[in-house]
Amino acid sequence: MSDSAADNAAENLRHKEKAAKHKAAKDKIMATKTGEKGLLIVHTGTGKGKTSAALGMVFRHIGHEMPVAVVQFTKSPSWDTGEARVLAKFPELVTLHIMGEGFTWETQDRERDIAAATAGWERAKELIRDERHRMVLLDELNIVLRYDYLDINEVIAFLRDEKPADKHVVITGRNAKPELIEMADLVTEMTLVKHPFRAGIKGQKGVEF
Repeated sequence: MSDSAADNAAENLRHKEKAAKHKAAKDKIMATKTGEKGLLIVHTGTGKGKTSAALGMVFRHIGHEMPVAVVQFTKSPSWDTGEARVLAKFPELVTLHIMGEGFTWETQDRERDIAAATAGWERAKELIRDERHRMVLLDELNIVLRYDYLDINEVIAFLRDEKPADKHVVITGRNAKPELIEMADLVTEMTLVKHPFRAGIKGQKGVEF
């Protein structure tokens, strides 16, 4: 055997031994993870991808034929989004409610925004209580909470006291309230590093909507 072949064989052996130890350690940790519960999940931060990540979990549920519900708090029914098109293809598994009227700077009417947010939250509570849905996505709920269109204390109390123990609830939007972050089981903060909007690139079909 040449020196290079011997070196490769020795390196492969070291890698195999290291990987075996790593696997054994991981298996030991995983063996302790036996709990299962409905999670409160928050996607927040200034970076792009909060709704996209949440929709990924929605599509996983669809793939497992588990019913889901989606309430969109800021998107308008008049918007033609890719996710709405796809979700509409699974009426037996997806309940979709687009409850917003556009971004707050578009409506320029606080009372109207509060009314839309309140209607969306009432629908969201119905869907969370409904035993049929395994997951409920509350898209951009953080936005309406940020502007105090809904009472954060009422939202926290409902999620604490009335969310079924086995139901996942996912909440998206930047500027998540500290109370929500504290209560959540899983929080992910998207960090903005670069965005094409800063270079004059508009939102594009298939990327932003």
